[in-house]
Parts: sequence; C-alpha cells; structure tokens
Amino acid sequence: MVLSGPEGVAPAPGPRLPSWIRVRPPRGSAYPEVRGLLGELGLGTVCREARCPNLAECWSAGTATLMLLGTECTRRCGFCAVTTHWPRGAVDRTEPERVAEAVRRWGLRYVVLTQVCRDDLEDGGGSVLADTVRALRRSSPGTLVELLVGDLGGQEAALRTILEAGPDVLAHNLETTRELSPCVRDRRAGYERSLELLARARRLGGPELVTKSSIMLGLGEQRDDLERAFGDLRSAQVDLLTLGQYLRPSAEHLPVTRFVPPEEFESLAARALELGFRGVASGPLVRSSYRAEELYRAARAGRGG
Repeated sequence: MVLSGPEGVAPAPGPRLPSWIRVRPPRGSAYPEVRGLLGELGLGTVCREARCPNLAECWSAGTATLMLLGTECTRRCGFCAVTTHWPRGAVDRTEPERVAEAVRRWGLRYVVLTQVCRDDLEDGGGSVLADTVRALRRSSPGTLVELLVGDLGGQEAALRTILEAGPDVLAHNLETTRELSPCVRDRRAGYERSLELLARARRLGGPELVTKSSIMLGLGEQRDDLERAFGDLRSAQVDLLTLGQYLRPSAEHLPVTRFVPPEEFESLAARALELGFRGVASGPLVRSSYRAEELYRAARAGRGG
C-alpha cells in the first residue's frame, strides 16, 4: 500500500518552497474543538512541538498525535524543533489518565502517541508509556493504539514493559541513513541502536504486533544509501515505512540540501514495497503518523489478519 502526502507546510527559512509544497489552512468545526480539548486537559502534541506541516489537516479531521512525558526533550537532534531541557526526573503521573480522557472524548478508532526522549529517567519513560496504553485500554477498549517511542537508552527491560501493555503498533524512527546519522541525530542516538530496538520489538511483541519506522529525505542522503537503510529495516522485520521531506524548522537547524520531487517519492515507495514492506506512505509532507490507521490496516491485511 502506498499513500501520497497532503498539501500543507509549517513556515521554514531557506530556499523558496517548490510548487508541490503548499499551506493548507484549518477547515471545519473539529479544528477549534481539538485545540480546545488539548488546552483544557493540558496535553502536548508533536503536531505543535515539532511544527508538523499536517497539523491543520489532522486537527480539522478531529485527531492529533499526543506527546507523552512532557514537551521538552533531553536530546538535541539537528532536525528537530522540540525544545531541549533536562527535567531532572520530573514526571506528571496524571498524564496517562488525561490522555485517555482526551481519546475517550474524541471517540477515536485509532490514536498515535509519541514521546520526548527522557534520558533523565532510569527507564527512559517506559513505565509512563505503558501506563498510558493501559489507561487507554480501560477507557477506550476498541481504540487501536500506535506508540512511537524513542530508543529508551537501549534498555530491553523498558521495551518489554511497553510491549506488555499491548500497543497495536510499535514505531521507532530511523530518521536517516547510516552515513548521515552521526551528524543528523543527537550523539546519544545511534543507527544500530535504533535497528536493534525494532528487531527486539519484533522478537518480543508476538505475531500481532505491527512495527514501523520513518526516514526523512533532503538531508544529503544518496539513493544507494537509502536503499541500504530500507534493507536494514527489513532485516529487522519492520512492517511499515514512511518517507517524507525534511523541512528546516529554524536557522539553527540543519539546512535542506534539496527538495525531493513527488515522482522520486513514488519511485522510492515502489522500491520499498519490492523489498517487502507491507505498507509505505511516501510523499513530501508525509510524517510518521500520517494516515496511520490506513497503513496499519494494510499491514494487517498483508498478514491475512
């Protein structure tokens, strides 16, 4: 399955945006309702914190990707707009129930949760992520849950804790190629660590778990290196892949080396499917959680489930 990206983009400095990247304004009554509920429950979203170009489309459709463990990250990746801060172990234990309340009131069939990296916590925040999944299972038992996690400091025990809570999808983003990883990601992240987390999730999660990853384009990657990254993800038995254009959040972040045209995204998606991914979302404005339910159902259909 291949999904193409929507129109819409957050402001970014640098070269003029190409014709295939356009802003989509908010539409419909759901947008203010989503914004109001997030404010009422004091919840953060990756939509705002990472300046996602699809915010207007998703919020207008009545959904958002919720960010767990606060809105400040202990890492500083060269591409990411999320604020860097060391919270010194502070955790809001009411967050899982507030997330569950938001999902219940939205009446979502499918929810995507992500996290900031929390190197200040012994388990990388794994227990809070697990608590949130369990709270969702109690309040919205029919809702499918996708969890986009950090690398959890490479701790298998933290990953086990999360998987025992029973998410339907376990996602972790490779972000870029092996060659570019050291200059794109925080020094505490690692290409091999990310692959190992995904491989462990497949081993530990059982046959029902769907795994997923994402790669950004426009950071200087070469086609051959991208295809090797695809192969590495398939070696870890990753089911789903998303590919999107990197957009520079500010002048302090890595520059865009080029804007990849839509036809190249289509070509890369075709190659990824040839390598065995069960679903691929590929387009200039595709992000990790873009049309996540459609991709999940493609993976389940590919398994005959």
